[in-house]
Formats: sequence, C-alpha cells, structure tokens
Amino acid sequence: MTRDDLPDGGAAHYARVVAALREHCPGVRVELLVPDFAGSEKSLATLLAAQPDILAHNLETVPRLYPHVRRGADYWRSLMVLQLVKELSPHIITKSGLMLGLGEESPEIEAVLRDLRYVSCDMLTIGQYLSPSLHHFPVARYVNPEEFEGWRKQALALGYKSVAAGALVRSSYKAPVFFQEVS
Repeated sequence: MTRDDLPDGGAAHYARVVAALREHCPGVRVELLVPDFAGSEKSLATLLAAQPDILAHNLETVPRLYPHVRRGADYWRSLMVLQLVKELSPHIITKSGLMLGLGEESPEIEAVLRDLRYVSCDMLTIGQYLSPSLHHFPVARYVNPEEFEGWRKQALALGYKSVAAGALVRSSYKAPVFFQEVS
C-alpha cells in the first residue's frame, strides 16, 4: 500500500491496523511492508509507535537501475528509512528485499548487501525478478540456484540474522519460519 495522497503517507492507517490486530489477536506477530513515506521521520515515528514486530521496506534493486525500475523512488532515501527505524525503535526487526535478474552486476549486489548491513538491516530476501507484463521492465536473466545460494551465504557472512534466497522468494516468503530465526 502506498498512500502518497495522504499527508502522512498512510502511516496512521498502518498504526491503526497494528493496534487493531493487537487488540483482537493478542500475541499475534505483525510484519509490515511499508513505502518510504517520502522520507518523513514524523510519519515513520507514527507507525513505529504501534510497535510492529518487523518493519520491511524493500530496496528491490541496485542504485543504477532505480531510474528504470523504481521511478519516483530513491535508493538512499530507502536506506535512510531503514536506518531511522533502528534509531527510533532499535528493538524492531528490519527487513528488506532484492530482486535479481534486472541487469545488475555482482559488485552492485555486493554493495547493496553492505549498504543494508550498514543501516543494521536484520533480515533479507533475495528473489528472481519476473516481469508482470510485456509493458513492464523485461527480465535480463534468470538466476540459477547456485548463485542464489552464494548470495545467501555471503549475506549471512555479513551479519544478517536471516536470509531467504531463491527464484520463488518474495518479501513475505515463509515469514513465520524466518521470524523464528531472529526472535
């Protein structure tokens, strides 16, 4: 959900959803996948006050491909959002996701993995990009299972608490299983 039409980017709505879940389902674990809220610390603080267990914000790709793949998004602003989460609520687990197969190069992927760890990102998902239609960005290549495993091992060596990597991995891939790894 992206609510750029709202002054807070929808942060208050996210917070109300978390509060309702906590009220009606005591003990439930809540993971939110959020937009960048245009970099607003106030909006992020509103959301974090609701105490989600995991806050996810996906980088999706390498900085060089942002103008083509994530028009309107900003790589550095997205990193800042994840960093702000840790500054405002250090106990909340942060998570991000990458798609491979868009034309990125290995050194670029390595740099993204390091950037995410620099902002203390705890969890990572790495999946295969699949173009939703002929009108979307095309798939540049299909990543083999050995390469996914190599990225998983490299990310774990950098200090991520949990990494899921594979062709069918998406940001919510087996979320309860991977939450167990970090809690």
